[in-house]
Amino acid sequence: MAFLDVRTNPNPASRSRVPFLLEVQADLLASLATRVVVPLYRLEAAPGNPMARLTPRVAFQGQTYVAMFPELAGVAGRDLGTAAGALAHLRTEVIAALDLLFTGS
Repeated sequence: MAFLDVRTNPNPASRSRVPFLLEVQADLLASLATRVVVPLYRLEAAPGNPMARLTPRVAFQGQTYVAMFPELAGVAGRDLGTAAGALAHLRTEVIAALDLLFTGS
């Protein structure tokens, strides 16, 4: 499990709207039992009016998703789904969204 890895959503109740979770926890903290993740919503299922910097659109596996940083959550690492890929090339956008969420800037 690593920073900006994409995992399948193991929750069958939400998987149709949120098929993936984006790990945003630093690799340095890999020994913790939990992981901080951001849900990746299907574009058509994203709630409300997304703010571009706080809820960036991301392309993954040929589809567009909305990374819902306001719904950031901690989950047990053992409960995460299988690895589906990574979005390491979006590091700048992810850090900007986290900065806006936590500091307002």
